[in-house]
Amino acid sequence: MLLDEMFGFSKRRMKLGRLNSAQGTRSPMRHPKRSSNSSGEAVPPSNNDSEEKSCQCSSGAPEFNDCASGGSENWMLLSIAGEKPTPRFNHAAAVVGNKMVVVGGETGSRMLEDVQVLNFDSFSWTTASSKLYLSPTSLPLKIPACKGHALVQWGKKILMVGGKTDPSSEKVSVWAFDTETECWSLLEAKGDVPVARSGHTVLRASSVLILFGGEDVKRRKLNDLHMFDLKSLTWLPLHCTGTGPSPRSNHVSALYDDKLLLIFGGSSKSRTLNDLYTLDFETMAWSRIKIRGFHPSPRAGCCGVLCGTKWYIAGGGSRKRRHAETLIFDVLKLEWSVAVASPASSITTNKGFSLVLVQHKERDFLVGFGGFKKDPSNEVEVLIMEKNELSMGRRSSLSKAAGNLLSGNRLTSTGPASQPVNGTTTSHVDSIARQNLASAVEHHGSGRKSLSESLLIDPSSVSGNVSLRKQFSNDEDASAKMTKTSGDESPSQEQGAKQLDIGPKTSSNGGDYKAGLPASSGACQQYEAKLSSLMRKNGILEGQLTTALAGREAAVKSKQDMEKKMADAVKEMELLKEKLASVEMAQEEANSLSNIVHSDNVRLEHDVAFLKAVMDDTQKELHTTRGVLAGERARAFQLQVEVFHLKQRLQSLENRSPTPRKPFHV
Repeated sequence: MLLDEMFGFSKRRMKLGRLNSAQGTRSPMRHPKRSSNSSGEAVPPSNNDSEEKSCQCSSGAPEFNDCASGGSENWMLLSIAGEKPTPRFNHAAAVVGNKMVVVGGETGSRMLEDVQVLNFDSFSWTTASSKLYLSPTSLPLKIPACKGHALVQWGKKILMVGGKTDPSSEKVSVWAFDTETECWSLLEAKGDVPVARSGHTVLRASSVLILFGGEDVKRRKLNDLHMFDLKSLTWLPLHCTGTGPSPRSNHVSALYDDKLLLIFGGSSKSRTLNDLYTLDFETMAWSRIKIRGFHPSPRAGCCGVLCGTKWYIAGGGSRKRRHAETLIFDVLKLEWSVAVASPASSITTNKGFSLVLVQHKERDFLVGFGGFKKDPSNEVEVLIMEKNELSMGRRSSLSKAAGNLLSGNRLTSTGPASQPVNGTTTSHVDSIARQNLASAVEHHGSGRKSLSESLLIDPSSVSGNVSLRKQFSNDEDASAKMTKTSGDESPSQEQGAKQLDIGPKTSSNGGDYKAGLPASSGACQQYEAKLSSLMRKNGILEGQLTTALAGREAAVKSKQDMEKKMADAVKEMELLKEKLASVEMAQEEANSLSNIVHSDNVRLEHDVAFLKAVMDDTQKELHTTRGVLAGERARAFQLQVEVFHLKQRLQSLENRSPTPRKPFHV
């Protein structure tokens, strides 16, 4: 299906913001045509509301052949059939197959909790029946309203991470939405769960989520980095070296080749940022990228999508103004450029819109939805991305050149037999050389054979040169015989002339024959020159053949080495898989041991609490016993005092009595 059958746009909207692209290199800044007012300032093209509202689907959709050939169009309004969703901003969107899923957001007065699905086959909105989800206790609960969250695609599911929710939570929660069953489920996370936040970014690398930055419920900016394993459902904080990005929110991030994390822009506590940082996951080191030349202005709230090596960043701005241009950052060249300079009515000037990459009908599109300018929006705009046709153009040019050479070769080889011998010889030599070169270029350009393989497989060049050498030697012998028999009759001369095919046909008189002798000697000299040239070309071809043979041997050897290395790599991969399996088993054992240790700790805590209570009771009893003992000691002391007094009285009585008495023992 053609591109104009896939999307419906009006021709007037297509003309807005068309880029002026030359055949040569593109400058970093590519602005649309501007007019000048009386003061000399550049004024963007005027677009009234009637023109913007006319950007709906029309019966005669424009052709997009110029877009497919390299011309970049501006953002264009997409006409959607059926009922549109509630206008919103600060929502999140993700793509699963041929569908764009939009979750949550806010309308200005309340937060939303619905799930809207845009089908790119029928170009219609539908509301997913996702009001309920199954909790771990198998109780149907209601999904919370949210904004400032992040959506990530994972197979047939959509993962919603973080965001400001109603009711609020203290930790980041991860929800999973199944696009086939349209059911939500809450992932019970373990480990060091990050604090709740909004305005953060989440990226997926295989079965791992990478979370960076954001703003917590107390409006504090964050710059922490966390990893969430989708297999074990475990959060882990990541600690890196180097100077990382400052705390920020509403930034954009991208993950290139699952190894390089890029962070750009955002807003800190006091200002808007335009710095660019990268994190290499192999070295776990942050580094700031310093770029010479064009650099974008500070912006926050922008949206980014990575397509190959090009990072598309749209919209964003500061407290004073919003930016409408769509930027491109080349990850390999580390260069910024402006892809589209949109008018002020574009969706990229909205606040809190969403941006996704859609691959539909073998083409790539940027799809923007919603946002807030004066009022919340529910419009969808599309940007057709440039298609890289460098390799295809190069291949077609090489095939075309080879075809021209082959067609010239056919014309030369099928010429009439009545042409002169020197012209036939030159054409034959050139045709053989062209044929070899054309076949080599054709095979090399089409990607099926290399240049050395084409020279090796095609032995016609060598056989053609050998037969050509024999032909020229026979012609030289014939010319020598003709010179020796110059005194013979004219019929023999005519026969020699016909045999050599040089000059005009001679008649039976001798005058014409005498006039043809100088031409015969000149032709012999030309033959010798052509023969020497042919010998040189033959030597060059033989040298190329030798080089090709050596290259083929080297290629075979390198192929064997590569196969050996590949086999070693496969073995290493198998060993790594075994190690990974053993590590997973060890992790499971460690988890079970940690659970056992946790239960033992709980039991010990209960025992310690019981013993502490027993000790408290024992101390109380000991204190009571000490009091009783002190009372008994006091009574014993009083008894001793009384005994002492009794002894004194007894002595005094004994001293008074005249008669001795027996001692009294107590």
